[in-house]
Amino acid sequence: NTTSLPPGTRVLRLKECLKLVGVSRSTWFDINRYDLSCPRRVRLGIRSVGWFEHELIDWLNSKRT
Repeated sequence: NTTSLPPGTRVLRLKECLKLVGVSRSTWFDINRYDLSCPRRVRLGIRSVGWFEHELIDWLNSKRT
């Protein structure tokens, strides 16, 4: 089962994700828990996760009103 991703797709680890979104770690995990439109994390290994950069950017753009 393969999905096509945009060219140059990056997976951002938590530190980069927080910098892009501009919130604290605890706020990010609250958003992730309660905002169903928030991009879901991607499991990279047993103890590591990340978020697709393009999904975060699309989500941030959707929040602009």
